[in-house]
Amino acid sequence: MPRFDANLTFLFTERPFLDRFEAAARAGFKAVEFAFPYAFDAAEVKARLDGNGLQLVLHNLPGGDWDAGERGIACHPDRVDEFRAGVARAVTYATTLGAPQLNCLAGIAPAGVADDVLRATLVANLRFAAAACKAAGIKLLAEPINTFDIPGFYLNRTAQALAILDDVASDNAYVQFDIYHAQRMEGELIATLRKHLARIAHVQLADNPGRNEPGTGEIHYPNVFAALDAMGYAGWVGCEYKPATTTEAGLGWLTGATR
Repeated sequence: MPRFDANLTFLFTERPFLDRFEAAARAGFKAVEFAFPYAFDAAEVKARLDGNGLQLVLHNLPGGDWDAGERGIACHPDRVDEFRAGVARAVTYATTLGAPQLNCLAGIAPAGVADDVLRATLVANLRFAAAACKAAGIKLLAEPINTFDIPGFYLNRTAQALAILDDVASDNAYVQFDIYHAQRMEGELIATLRKHLARIAHVQLADNPGRNEPGTGEIHYPNVFAALDAMGYAGWVGCEYKPATTTEAGLGWLTGATR
């Protein structure tokens, strides 16, 4: 079975962020991921990781003003300098925390900007970020996100992400494949994973509808996990779901799985 990490942005949210590491380790997880570490001192986060014997799988590049509704700025032509400064900051954190991957959120398409400008901006920013990450020994990921949950999100389908990465033309840029987002936008989960696995560096999950834990919706996760195993997927699978009740109460689906 695949290895599962606890996405601390979604799991154990009943606790303050820095207390979630201990909770994840106590629940049996060996690795974690989260969206943004930047509100915390990197040394303190590293101490929580090490103190609980946890590996950090990834975190995101800075995503703009999250509280104001921004969900990344990589496609924003007027924010290129801010994006590139964020890459440097993210690499510094990832190096300190031992994260082998950084995820880039393309962002919501700004109104009034032509698609060719949005695409060119995203390609150039991904190319810059991929080079900076490669110099630090870190993989860069780009994640398609469904437009039901985040209307207007620019990068929203696997084929679109792959075409953009073709233009980026870096051997250090990959797709982050979130099963939940892919199910909402396109389906064909196992076929897409099988066809493009070499270009997928990380997988995340949640069931649909509801974005709750596996077994609560329409996705047949035993088949998906078996397929990933048969494909030889060697990465982690991030548990990026909202527990239907509490985190601990919803972990029963992991019984028998290797974490």
